[in-house]
Amino acid sequence: MPEDLAMEPLEALDEAQRLLDEDRPFHAHEVLEAVWKASAQEERELWRGLAQVAVGITHLRRGNIKGAQALLTRASERLEPYQTTPPHDLDVQGVVRKTKALVEHPEDGPVTLQLRR
Repeated sequence: MPEDLAMEPLEALDEAQRLLDEDRPFHAHEVLEAVWKASAQEERELWRGLAQVAVGITHLRRGNIKGAQALLTRASERLEPYQTTPPHDLDVQGVVRKTKALVEHPEDGPVTLQLRR
């Protein structure tokens, strides 16, 4: 991914989903991180949390269970405040639910993750 990647939120979510579906979570992380760094203050933690979910899945893929659990825990904590009014048609509740399940049972993951409803 280019360092200066610039995408609108919905475009970035579609691209991140495509990359997750192709089992390329680290690349999805890079897309989500680009939006995080460019987003408005009120959404920064949302995008940071989503990027952490993707890199947490990357750690699971690489067998780093403790690293994955730490990142996924932080990610779910960042995402929880957005559950009641999720922007961009995000399925924040579903992402948080799956993230917490992976923390509790990393042997079950990584799982298919749907970012949008």
